[in-house]
Amino acid sequence: MSLTLPNAIGSTDANRTDDPFFEAIWRDTESEATGYLVIDRLVRGISSGGLRMRAGCTLNEVRGLARGMTLKEAIHFEEGAHYVPLGGAKGGIDFDPYHPDADSVLRRYLEAMAPLIEQRWNMGEDFGIRQDAVDAALAEIGVESSVQAAHRVIDDAAAAAARMKTAFTTVVDGVSLDELVGGYGVAEAALAAMARQGLDPAASRAVVQGFGSMGGATARYLAKAGVRIVGIADVHGVVANPNGLDVEKLLLTRDATGGVDRTQLADGDTKLSSSQWLSIGAEVLIPAATSYCIDDSNQAEVRAALVVEAANMPITPSAEESLVARGVVVSPDFVANSATNAWWWWVFFGDIDGSAEPSFQKISNRMRALSDQMFDYADRHGISARAAAFALASDKLTELTRQFPTY
Repeated sequence: MSLTLPNAIGSTDANRTDDPFFEAIWRDTESEATGYLVIDRLVRGISSGGLRMRAGCTLNEVRGLARGMTLKEAIHFEEGAHYVPLGGAKGGIDFDPYHPDADSVLRRYLEAMAPLIEQRWNMGEDFGIRQDAVDAALAEIGVESSVQAAHRVIDDAAAAAARMKTAFTTVVDGVSLDELVGGYGVAEAALAAMARQGLDPAASRAVVQGFGSMGGATARYLAKAGVRIVGIADVHGVVANPNGLDVEKLLLTRDATGGVDRTQLADGDTKLSSSQWLSIGAEVLIPAATSYCIDDSNQAEVRAALVVEAANMPITPSAEESLVARGVVVSPDFVANSATNAWWWWVFFGDIDGSAEPSFQKISNRMRALSDQMFDYADRHGISARAAAFALASDKLTELTRQFPTY
């Protein structure tokens, strides 16, 4: 199955033969906001993917994110599992998520997309959007749930609801399980990639860009594995310490936007400008915030040997080409950060019960197995990790298409 890579969508649109199943553009009547919905594929009539809000969000960005969801879903296809991967989709709103009118814009967008949410698009929070804001807005407009469409393919809705209640009320070390699973998956992908590169966690350093639920949990579980977190970039700048930051303290005192409380910094911690996040010496780099944050203008500043993409599409294709040419290994987003989405559906469809231990075990097993398969394929064929992951996901999508109705 010939598909365009997610982060390459936009550069060759005139020549593409793999257009998405559905696209919609929404223009707000009460603000300057513009919104987009792209359903890249439908499997059994439904799709999955979050909604983001950021100033400057574009249709091509959402197209790429939707394609990434198609790959994230497909790559977790397991014969005999209850979870049959869904199609990929994504929503995006071009608006400042910190603007006072952001929640009103979100509500009007969701109202416009309500029929699709009810029938075709299972959605939830993404960059710049809070799930509680989504839930509140949907309740106002009379939509039962942000994953209402998935009930069309579930046999026992009550059992699924019970598992989801377990998943979303479980607390681990003072943090909700649902806020930990994505970053735990990234950390497991990073540790698997480090093992392939001969990097000892106890002798390795990492820099994490973004300290929200994804970046924060990634930092937590890498630190638990012995990796020194020597730099954290947030919305206010960068904090760094070559001997390692106190990740747990900074996590427990961060603000609602993932900002580090600078009053909690320890002796030896330093404050740097936002532009210096790539200049910190480390073996591992975890971009866990915005798309396109590493491009041709700054890729030469990357000092890490390994980049693990916790964010979606953080590296432009040409920048990645330059990184790979000088020996930097990139673990791509549609593998490395796929655990959040997969965990959600493993619980919903009944492969795990939603409690902590089976959740972490399933995530660890799958992320390490996928990473090994990706690197084995890359080694056999002499290609990059992204190209290998793309080939594996495409093969899974072909098999999924053979077995289930796909559009």
